[in-house]
Amino acid sequence: MHRYGTWPHMKKEIKKYVTTCPVCARSKHSTDRTSGLLQPIPTPSRPWTQISVDFITDLPPSKGYTTIMVVVDHFTKMAHFVGCKGLPTAVQTATMFHNHIFRLHGTPTSIISDRGSQFTSRFWKALCKSLHISSRLSSAFHPQTNGQTERTNQTLEQYLRCYSTQSQDNWMNLLPTAEFAYNNGFHSSLKTSPFYAAYGYHPVLLPGSFRQTHVPDVNALLRHHRRHLALLKQNLLNAKQCHKNQADKKRRIAPSYRVGQKVWLSSRNIRLLCPSKKLGPKFIGPYVIDKVVNASAVRLRLPPNFRIHPTFHVSLVKPWTPDPFRKTTPPPPVSAASDPEYEVQAIIDSRWRGRSLQYLIQWKGYGPEERSWEPASGVSAVRLVRRFHLLHPTKPAP
Repeated sequence: MHRYGTWPHMKKEIKKYVTTCPVCARSKHSTDRTSGLLQPIPTPSRPWTQISVDFITDLPPSKGYTTIMVVVDHFTKMAHFVGCKGLPTAVQTATMFHNHIFRLHGTPTSIISDRGSQFTSRFWKALCKSLHISSRLSSAFHPQTNGQTERTNQTLEQYLRCYSTQSQDNWMNLLPTAEFAYNNGFHSSLKTSPFYAAYGYHPVLLPGSFRQTHVPDVNALLRHHRRHLALLKQNLLNAKQCHKNQADKKRRIAPSYRVGQKVWLSSRNIRLLCPSKKLGPKFIGPYVIDKVVNASAVRLRLPPNFRIHPTFHVSLVKPWTPDPFRKTTPPPPVSAASDPEYEVQAIIDSRWRGRSLQYLIQWKGYGPEERSWEPASGVSAVRLVRRFHLLHPTKPAP
């Protein structure tokens, strides 16, 4: 532009014009640092009150097992590895928690997990509510929320990779040893091992490896236990602060969002209805913010065909800047591929709720615990509806 002339505030106005360009906003990579400073999960005050869970799937079959459930305590960093015969349902997950976690540590107050079908099901939500457990789910496309368990998964996979046979079918036999090795190893956050953090002593590896000592009195033991817990918590807080300082070097403070504001949404994790994602837009929208969940997450008002969770980490959105002087017609909105709808396997029952007819639906691929009452207007399985009323003529019908 300088070749042809200048005007007052030329650089500022050109920068504003380019910033508000909708084509540029959709199509160009963001070169800024990751938006949103690290928000560490609050440190619990007691062992096994706040835990996280994740699954390692698609492993080679070993004694019929193909999946590992990993459960980590956020205070002591102690972990339990439980073999599973495939990805478990919500009921099976609850049973494994009862058999392997509750019997050893009691009921936690908080469980952190991803948005797997086990943890978003009605059964799991009802179970957590009845036991006064806070079920904390990660935001959409942001697995760092459950980073503690993700890091433990890497350590476990590395151990199994080193010691499994060439056929990779003996990893189930290695799980108990892997769990002991992990819990007895030095943890940088604790400055000790998870085993010592949980029990206050190191396990005996060889008979007679420790000298005989006098048994301390009860008061001294309690004082030692209190000092021990306080030291562990301080080490955890120091480690989290160190982690936050390192992570924030590559991050920037997120913009301050408000309800009703429009933002662009990153298409990084969204399947777009376009021939090639390589030439597709980098951001889609803009979409209106329905709720500011916290400093790290916002909930967007998405189109009905977007069958994804509407809450996103602030690193996946960027502000939309309007320009009252731009008169160009905006490009057509980009559509995202919707996830497949749940398929009805059978209709079990019918009932009236006020003036609305409802059907009890058995969903295909799900167990009986996932059955739900749905309004008749939303059930499109005409053949199954007709068959149900032929077999049960006395049941409520349209």
